[in-house]
Amino acid sequence: MAARGPHHQRRAAHAGGGRAAGRLPDVLAQDGVPHRLGGPLDGGRHDGLRPAHRAAALPGGGVSAPELFDTHAHLHFPDFADDLPAVLARARAAGVSRLLTIGADVETSAAAVALAAREANVWAAVGIHPHDAGEADDGALAEIERLATAPRVVAVGEIGLDFFRNLSPRDAQERTLRHLLDLARRVGKPALIHCRDAHEETLAILGEARVGEVGGIMHCFSGDVTIARRCLDLGLTISLAGPVTYPNARALPDVARFVPADRLVVETDCPYLPPQGHRGQRNEPAYLPLTAARVAELRGEPLATLGPRMSDNARRLLRVA
Repeated sequence: MAARGPHHQRRAAHAGGGRAAGRLPDVLAQDGVPHRLGGPLDGGRHDGLRPAHRAAALPGGGVSAPELFDTHAHLHFPDFADDLPAVLARARAAGVSRLLTIGADVETSAAAVALAAREANVWAAVGIHPHDAGEADDGALAEIERLATAPRVVAVGEIGLDFFRNLSPRDAQERTLRHLLDLARRVGKPALIHCRDAHEETLAILGEARVGEVGGIMHCFSGDVTIARRCLDLGLTISLAGPVTYPNARALPDVARFVPADRLVVETDCPYLPPQGHRGQRNEPAYLPLTAARVAELRGEPLATLGPRMSDNARRLLRVA
């Protein structure tokens, strides 16, 4: 539907491209200095993203991978409405045997729960993205709390702070983050943290909330080694996504080498942030082996060893069999 004001614009951002527009142009700001990316997807919109249906392009660009766990996907977004069964089949063929689909507001959280109930290898997380925090009234928060107790919900997220776009007031973002971190503690499920241009504020709130007691993942990590060390000290797991494969990635290669193997996971963040070789296309879980292979290469470890270990990390944290 057409956007009709701030709330609908934010809703469209999660469902139809604006969220990508709010995040992708400077996603490689690992050194604290945003810089733009090239290509249709990275230029700021994904309205024209083309699914890669050619068999030669899938799965994983020809990378043979062991069993992998995609710890952050948005499979219930409209981008996958026309071909989700094929997307899931390609993921299985690529060795991506488990997937976590992530809510961004009440509507998409409910959709994530519904998808996880239908698909045996998909689990759900529920939360309110910082872009939507300004609309997080008592009713919305109560509904997220209800959804958080659903049987296949294994985490609270996507939650956090985004001070780059500031699509919601900062005080609303911080208030919502604190509330949902408290929810994670009450339901005993880890938190999935979004952080954009807000590392100091995010880490301070996570420390106050003692996030390490329930655990959590720094989703699509974009900081440097210093920030990674502070996240690890808080008890968090670091998740690397497609940007680690980009030639102009700055700090991420060092982060990939630095993080201990038992605190590392990978994700697609699909339909956003496709790895090198697929930029300009819609991202999907079948591309996860490309990211995992790059991380293994940077660490000087065999993918056959590192891949299962990262999958085990995700399964242990999320309590997924």
